[in-house]
Amino acid sequence: MGKGGKSEGSNGEEENMAAWLVAVNTLKIQPFNLPPLGPYDARVRMKAVGICGSDVHYLKMCRFHSERTDGHRTRVCRCDRRSREPSERSRTGDRVALEPGISCWKCTQCKEGRYNLCPEMKFFATPPIHGSLANQVVHPADLCFKLPDNVSLEEGAMCEPLSVGVHACRRANIGPETNVLVVGAGPIGLVTMLAARAFGAPRIVIVDVDDTRLSVAKKLGADETIKVSTNIQDVGGEVELIQKAMGGGVDVSFDCAGFNKTMTTALTATRAGGKVCLVGMGHHEMTVPLTPAAAREVDVVGIFRYKNTWPLCLEFLRSGKIDVKPLITHRFGFSQKEVEEAFETSAGGGNAIKIQAPT
Repeated sequence: MGKGGKSEGSNGEEENMAAWLVAVNTLKIQPFNLPPLGPYDARVRMKAVGICGSDVHYLKMCRFHSERTDGHRTRVCRCDRRSREPSERSRTGDRVALEPGISCWKCTQCKEGRYNLCPEMKFFATPPIHGSLANQVVHPADLCFKLPDNVSLEEGAMCEPLSVGVHACRRANIGPETNVLVVGAGPIGLVTMLAARAFGAPRIVIVDVDDTRLSVAKKLGADETIKVSTNIQDVGGEVELIQKAMGGGVDVSFDCAGFNKTMTTALTATRAGGKVCLVGMGHHEMTVPLTPAAAREVDVVGIFRYKNTWPLCLEFLRSGKIDVKPLITHRFGFSQKEVEEAFETSAGGGNAIKIQAPT
């Protein structure tokens, strides 16, 4: 992982720079020294990096004992140099998308194939690990996935948020007979909706408190959209509207917000014998009606990040089953001013969905 100036073995190349979080609400573009290439590493030139809610949270709320680079979500780059002979997955000069988490491959979770739950996971821009908002980073070559020829760098950068939706759909066993409710039309709710459609869901209803995001969801293919309130007392009436819009039972609900009201809505709207998948993490703890849901044998599953999703995401993009281009609403360059503007835009919400900063 990147550790902070000039690339190792740069031979007069341009100095490697990165966006550093140096204090609360303070970013600075400054040198970033790359570590030596390990035997299975690749040095990659970053071309598009996405900014997500957790990046903004670290900027606005957190304090660190040391500086760190920011930007963890999406990363697309060109393989610049390999420390060994190229593998089948990527070669020097390839356009690739980086899966951001490095697991230990030694613990029980890793050995069982659930490496996303590895307690020793090293994840871009998750303290104390540096992010990827830099000119170059060093990353394990087996986590660099070659982009299909017809998939752009920007689209490839969307594999990270899309992976959340794909993993959620796998956990919920979405298929051609699964009617889906998505609670929350933010970036993760929208990619979950797109993934559910790609998995074959015949009918999808999405709800949110914001008209603009519901309009985007409708354009992206939601069968019905419903504006809801933030008042938990309104759940009963809103569930009636959801069930009417669905035209039948809700087989699976995805809570992509993670609040008391959104989870209550998901649990209440889901049919007996159905499933609720908690995707969002808005609240650390929630008070929800589990007993009535249990009496209807509604299963509740959670997700954390993702595993083995990049190949399927890239295939969805290559085949056209998923189009993520409308989700990229803002683009910023890699200057001090533009990086600050990118974070401010992401923090402000509004009509912003996904923010990308070419480096």
